[in-house]
Amino acid sequence: MNKPIYILGIESSCDDTAAAVIFNSKILSNVVASQKIHEEYGGVVPELASRAHQQNIVPVVASALKKACVSKEQLSAVAYTRGPGLMGALLVGSSFAKSLAMGLDLPLIEVNHMQAHILAHFIEDDSQTKPDFPFLALTISGGHTQIVKVTDYFNMEIIGQTIDDAVGEAFDKSAKILGFPYPGGPLIDKYAQLGNPNAFSFTKPKVGDLDFSFSGLKTAILYFVQNNTKTNPNFIKENIADICASIQFTIVDYLMDKLKNAVKETGIKEVAIGGGVSANSGIRKALKKAETDFGWKTHIPNFDYCTDNAAMIAIVGELKYKQNDFSDINVASKARMTF
Repeated sequence: MNKPIYILGIESSCDDTAAAVIFNSKILSNVVASQKIHEEYGGVVPELASRAHQQNIVPVVASALKKACVSKEQLSAVAYTRGPGLMGALLVGSSFAKSLAMGLDLPLIEVNHMQAHILAHFIEDDSQTKPDFPFLALTISGGHTQIVKVTDYFNMEIIGQTIDDAVGEAFDKSAKILGFPYPGGPLIDKYAQLGNPNAFSFTKPKVGDLDFSFSGLKTAILYFVQNNTKTNPNFIKENIADICASIQFTIVDYLMDKLKNAVKETGIKEVAIGGGVSANSGIRKALKKAETDFGWKTHIPNFDYCTDNAAMIAIVGELKYKQNDFSDINVASKARMTF
């Protein structure tokens, strides 16, 4: 009789300490400890993130095992985020994962954080659908904006990406300009649902057919707010919903333009999204609308698997475990990684 496969996933790439346990592609537990300390600084402070990970890693892993009703002796392997991410934060997760794997004499599995966002679609969950190969994945987060052609679980090719800033940063910086606390992206989404997306217009950046640029858009939004508040100090307060709706509409429309180009160039109409910004209501609605308008088959992840989480690390760990794709204990973490 085959021994049950239980994989512990550990994620620590940025400011969330997370652990999850998976069995037969089903998540038994998915624990995340967020770090509130960064709010007062308006962004993630790497050194503070590393220290918080050190405080959180043991209780988070213990909680994940307890919630899953799985003992550490039952584990089949330990999967962890190797990169990309903040180096100090990555080192906390990788050091813990390596120590645990060594202590329990278990296989160690390194995971690419961006691959995990894409492969989160393969978690067994009734609230989401699994894409068929090949498919296009739009990975959108605070640090990345990419269009990826996915031919198999671990056969991925980046066919388009941002040449400067990521879409998540564009949302958060726009929110900061409007006076929102960090992280402000979700607040823009909240107010956008109450406003008129055509109230104000912003020019979409012009770069290659499949590439993105957000630095110019951020500057345009800054000047727009500055110019209008000069003539009306209450401009933001009086127009907050319309401003947010217009910003969100511009960014989402820009993302969809690039996806349309990618579908046209590749002929692939199977489209999935992943990453923290995939929780945004605007992109989720636009993607669902594309099914009717363009005949796409779209895949939107469960909210629990959008932002940084260990469930996505665990599913990659399970897939790699089944292929006997294990890591050497000496593999170094990498702040920057590609597929």
